[in-house]
Amino acid sequence: MALRIGLFYGSTTCFTEIAAEKIQAQFAPGEIELFNIKDVPLSDSEQFDVIIFGLSTWDFGEIQEDWESHWSDIADLQLNGKIVALFGMGDQVGYTDWFQDALGMLHDELAANPGTQGCIRIGFWPNQGYDFAASKALTADGEFFVGLALDEDSQYEYSEERIQQWCAQLKEELASV
Repeated sequence: MALRIGLFYGSTTCFTEIAAEKIQAQFAPGEIELFNIKDVPLSDSEQFDVIIFGLSTWDFGEIQEDWESHWSDIADLQLNGKIVALFGMGDQVGYTDWFQDALGMLHDELAANPGTQGCIRIGFWPNQGYDFAASKALTADGEFFVGLALDEDSQYEYSEERIQQWCAQLKEELASV
């Protein structure tokens, strides 16, 4: 039985949406359904076996506006037993002290809520090749981001390859879950 995959993103400047479309293109046609969270409730994610959430960090570690307007809905999600992966957009040069903070905040919010604590997390991404001062999106050991970290401002030339590698990683991790 094929896993149903839903990708839910918020995008103000279209960069997160473009990344979501590129992620979708790495899978078979129809394998990933895309949803802009400004148009659908987050609770729609509950109908999928695998959920990918995408968001961007704004200014000094702030959450993208569509996610901010739905943030309290995370507490009501029932994703225990579901597989969840995250990706984020950020600017490691312009906002070096807050790089990918929204990604880390989403990870922490999912970890804090009873209905989402039991989700299976995949897609952690190595932090090599980035140059930033601080990030809430790092794992406790500091070696990985809690999801794919993209930087369209300072490292756009790496985005395509990172997306391809991350999607290959997701496929491998999904095969072993």
